[in-house]
Amino acid sequence: MEIVGERWTVLIVRNLLAGPQRFTDLRNGLPAIPTNILSARLKQLEQEGVATRRALAHPERAVVYELTEHGRDLEPALVALGRWGARTMGGPRPGELVTAEGVAMSFRTAFRPEAASGVSVGYEVRLADFTLHAQVDDGRLTVGRGPHPAPDLVIERLAGRPVRDLMSGARTVDDVLRDGSVRVEGDRALFERFAEMFRF
Repeated sequence: MEIVGERWTVLIVRNLLAGPQRFTDLRNGLPAIPTNILSARLKQLEQEGVATRRALAHPERAVVYELTEHGRDLEPALVALGRWGARTMGGPRPGELVTAEGVAMSFRTAFRPEAASGVSVGYEVRLADFTLHAQVDDGRLTVGRGPHPAPDLVIERLAGRPVRDLMSGARTVDDVLRDGSVRVEGDRALFERFAEMFRF
């Protein structure tokens, strides 16, 4: 707790689980964090060997922060916290932003490896302000920001919170397809499988 117990630290680690990020990416993903606090927390994470900084090659010429192997070992703890919090999770509060990193973490939290044994499938999930890709390979999940290079199924949110409702069990695949809150491109059976593999 001395390493990750400071305010904002766990959220910074959560966002870095989505992959390397520039300082501005982290700032945008955590809009309420003061810049000086973000700088201080990143410095602490570097000193503790949880995160590291590296320069991207030309033409990017940017510095990104990423988790070390030691930092990535925190994922099971964050997933456990996410499962605990999902039981009482409501909609966003006034002024609260839904970020790609937060939704990516909810995918990790809801993922059921036992339902994904022997499965190999790629999903592209298009939400209001961002797109995520999720790749499932024999019980293992990789999820991050941006489109999937070759998705087996595209899930596009059209209204409401159909993906969250599926993951919470509040609604079924039939429900969200019938009311037009979601559109899918690909085999419907893969959408059914999605609902089985991602469930709080």
